[in-house]
Amino acid sequence: MQRESRRVLVVDDEPIIATTLATILRMNGFFATAFTDPVKALASALVDTPDLLISDIVMPGLSGIDLAIQIKALCPKCKVLLFSGQARTVNFLYDAERLGENFHILPKPVHPIDLLKAIREQGAEN
Repeated sequence: MQRESRRVLVVDDEPIIATTLATILRMNGFFATAFTDPVKALASALVDTPDLLISDIVMPGLSGIDLAIQIKALCPKCKVLLFSGQARTVNFLYDAERLGENFHILPKPVHPIDLLKAIREQGAEN
């Protein structure tokens, strides 16, 4: 049985951003859950496989790229969209590329139209 809506994990250490993006996604038919702690988001992925991860890159404890790599290892079909407003993101991207990962990056702040367009381009829409 296929789920009616896609399960999305939204991760940002800034609560207002995580909850706002999750609300926008829910308004557009996604089953979105906001997390401010990437470790808790990873634990959630162990319980219920996500279809899409949307995450900030620079966060305390576990970077968005490390989170994405771990979730992709658990859920290979999960699509990943990352976003960041910090210039040091480039270093994280180089590290990911050395590991064979190539993630789609959006600038922060993410406009809702741009976010929904990126989801469609990743093939992670409903």
